[in-house]
Amino acid sequence: MSRTRKLTAARLGPRDVLHVGSAGLRSRPVRVVLSALGIAIGIATMIAVVGISASSQAELLRRLDALGTNMLVAKPGEGMFSGQEVKLPKDAVGMVGRIAGVEEAAGTGDLKSSVRRSEKIPEAETGGIAVKAATEGLLDVLRGGLASGTWLNAATGRYPSVVLGHVAAERLGITEPGRQVWIDDRYFTVIGILDPLPLAPEIERSALVGWAGAERLLGFDGHPTTVYERSTDASVEDVQRLLAPTIDPQNPQNVSVGDPSSALKAKAATEGAFSTLLLGLGGIALLVGGVGVANTMIISVLERRHEIGLRRSLGATRGQIRIQFVTESLMLSGLGGLAGVALGGAATGVYASTGGLPWVVPLWAVGGGFAATLAIGTVAGLYPAVRASRLSPTLALATA
Repeated sequence: MSRTRKLTAARLGPRDVLHVGSAGLRSRPVRVVLSALGIAIGIATMIAVVGISASSQAELLRRLDALGTNMLVAKPGEGMFSGQEVKLPKDAVGMVGRIAGVEEAAGTGDLKSSVRRSEKIPEAETGGIAVKAATEGLLDVLRGGLASGTWLNAATGRYPSVVLGHVAAERLGITEPGRQVWIDDRYFTVIGILDPLPLAPEIERSALVGWAGAERLLGFDGHPTTVYERSTDASVEDVQRLLAPTIDPQNPQNVSVGDPSSALKAKAATEGAFSTLLLGLGGIALLVGGVGVANTMIISVLERRHEIGLRRSLGATRGQIRIQFVTESLMLSGLGGLAGVALGGAATGVYASTGGLPWVVPLWAVGGGFAATLAIGTVAGLYPAVRASRLSPTLALATA
């Protein structure tokens, strides 16, 4: 008496799935490259946009760390009556220095003087350069540096000597210390040129003379126009609240307090806000690439009807056919994703190197971008895979 054995479908291991899934890719390499190109462009755009934004933000944060976010600036505000001139007390810098938490303070005072290269240049042609009296501790508070020369001290600050901001030096055509400039009715010797000061652009466009020298030679009244202070990070908010009432206890509303680092903070916080449009374009390119993959897979199914019919006749199940074509779609999208990640990272690297920025490509962008390609590959391959699995073996072989 014979026993009837139940036939079971052969199982495909992971290695077999990869082999049959890559068969279509190996046989049509040009089509694979063209289909993967759309995916690669979309991912490369998204990675580059995120990477460039992250690199710019990292540079801003680095600059903030170097410059510090613990500097506050106090200036005269508006008086109670329109047009009323408000002056800070002469000892404003000293009073600010006594606030708990303040580490150092300095001040500048605006002068009505003008600075020119020589007395032969018309007085009206100032080049937008201001003349300011400066206390000795100003450079330390600003965390500034000298491109060349020396800073004002107790000795040089009493005599006709001047330090130029780097913009002022460029406008005057001064490239090194030792030259002279004309201020009011006498020549002042340039003893130093400052490095750029991102937190104090007004100093960059100024000619700075010593406090005592300004009083003795230029008629300075001794009232500071701007007070700069550095405090501990933990006490910035407390100092900001106390600055105005300390400088002018009777009329604190006449003192304006600002944070010069707020602009850089806001820029760092909003860096990448304009990248939304480019991310959208990258997403559209990625979607178009997914449509291209789906179209390629449909064509592949139509061209390989004979292969599908033959495999079905030899016992391949519908599920195995679906797995084969979904795997092929995933591999096609994965190749495009890998190429896109590489291209996006390279584009970010080129931008960072040319702009002197740190090269930053967030891991979440790489992982998210590659995961998006796999998701698109799965979706793009589902319909062709289901269509292939539903082909009748007889009809597929008959019409091949």
